[in-house]
Amino acid sequence: MEIVMNQTKEVVSMKKQLADLLVAISWADLARTYFGKSSSWLYHKMDGVDGNGKPTAFTVEETEILKGALVDLSERIRRAADSI
Repeated sequence: MEIVMNQTKEVVSMKKQLADLLVAISWADLARTYFGKSSSWLYHKMDGVDGNGKPTAFTVEETEILKGALVDLSERIRRAADSI
């Protein structure tokens, strides 16, 4: 007898994953600097809903860009802190 368990994987929005940083980062600057896009584009991606109310998500490439942007910001913050 085989027992199969269905597990639903909860999709966690990028906004929830980055909740600790939401008010600490200029997302408009990040959108322009690292993506060449508007702040509304980034906010829609973070919320998982585009401007027309349709589901949207970061592509694999966009996720890597966001990850790199956050790493770059962390390194810049570390350098600034070290210079004090």
